[in-house]
Amino acid sequence: MFLETLQVGPLLANCYIIGCEKTNKAVCIDPGGNPEKILNVIFDKGLDLTHIILTHGHCDHIEGSDYLRERTNALLFIHEKDKDMITNPEKNLSIFLGRGFGLKEADNFLRDGDNILIGEMRLEILHTPGHTPGSISVKIEDLLFTGDTLFAGSIGRTDFPGGSYSMLKKSILEKILPLGDEIKIFPGHGISSTIGEEKMTNPFLR
Repeated sequence: MFLETLQVGPLLANCYIIGCEKTNKAVCIDPGGNPEKILNVIFDKGLDLTHIILTHGHCDHIEGSDYLRERTNALLFIHEKDKDMITNPEKNLSIFLGRGFGLKEADNFLRDGDNILIGEMRLEILHTPGHTPGSISVKIEDLLFTGDTLFAGSIGRTDFPGGSYSMLKKSILEKILPLGDEIKIFPGHGISSTIGEEKMTNPFLR
């Protein structure tokens, strides 16, 4: 498996490019800005980008999506409960940063338990609401891409429209932690971690 992490956009969101080494098929998770930089990595590595998956609909995780779609013909996926956020500058919060934008509608909508095959990689979708109603985490083998649900040493904000602290804690406690201590966490911002490390050190999980 090929994995590249890029920090993109003014809020330095983590964008992940994951490729199947046998087929060169690839997915991009959260292309939140600097799409030219993302595309350069894809082309330099000889990857065929077939899927773009958004962990949620906030502007700092979605902004580069249409640029990539137009240049790669990749399909854009988001959970159905966040589908209206990507087209609406108020709902995706971009208007409040002074540069409101909306994307085209998603190509497909995700639900809890969905499995997506990209080359020989199997992506499992976990609906982990709380930061937004449609927040998801994406599991690929022993890697978990958590968006803004769980960070190294912290958890996602719940003070934006649609946020819920109780739902966020429920998502982490019931969906993420049971996956096992050895699972590696790749969050929407900041450094990576493991579930075991977060169980021991994250003050929000004690």
